Amino acid sequence: MSQMYFDQNEKMWDARVSHHVKSEFYNMEGFRQGKSSLTEIEAHALGDVKGRSLLHLQCHFGQDTLSWARQGAIATGIDISGKAIEVARGINEELGLNARFIKTNLYDLPQVLDEKFDFVFTSYGATCWLPDLKKWAAIVNRFLKKGGIFYMAEFHPALYMFNFDSGLMEYSYFNVKVYEEEEEGTYTDRKADLHEKSYFWIHSLAETIMALRGEGLLLVEFKEYDFSPYNCFPKMAEREPGRFEWGGKGLRIPHVYSLKMEK
Repeated sequence: MSQMYFDQNEKMWDARVSHHVKSEFYNMEGFRQGKSSLTEIEAHALGDVKGRSLLHLQCHFGQDTLSWARQGAIATGIDISGKAIEVARGINEELGLNARFIKTNLYDLPQVLDEKFDFVFTSYGATCWLPDLKKWAAIVNRFLKKGGIFYMAEFHPALYMFNFDSGLMEYSYFNVKVYEEEEEGTYTDRKADLHEKSYFWIHSLAETIMALRGEGLLLVEFKEYDFSPYNCFPKMAEREPGRFEWGGKGLRIPHVYSLKMEK
């Protein structure tokens, strides 16, 4: 795994943080007033988390981590972006919550944390920044208690095959190479003064599930959704409140999937 990819992606995410915090997309005003950032897909997926430990992988600036903390979880969020973690700590202090935030590359997590958790959680646009899902799955397993639950909600790899602007299929469904992209703006503001290069990978459903099964985790639940809870890609339309679809052709293509697995 080339450190160059991680260094550049960290730089890209550092640059995005200030734009994201101020955006309507993340709605910090509503969040400060008590609105949860968790969507209808994952908000109740773990049941009662009160008093239970939760590790949130790739947490960005911590809204979901803090939403779990508001539900009573003893929450820890980790992210590669130092600026994102700095903002997350500030929001945690401002709101008087008890979440903990750690700046680290996911693959380096065992070097800075030595605990086990009742839940490990990750969501939406997370695994595409990881080149090796076998090593990722080993991290999930390393930090999960026996009987603990790993839950993820993620954008569907079939959706990632498309160029969202042109509508053409331009990306492989399988993890065959690293993709390099230089994007103007960010998903919260396409006109933002940002011009950062990034590197990403696409992972099939089989690659994802079998990496976790390879660590001995048992599949409890698998779901696919024909909508996204976020208006985060170009040319999306709101089919009904809080449910967005891309393509505009009325085809029910998979947008998101979720996995629940038990150790």
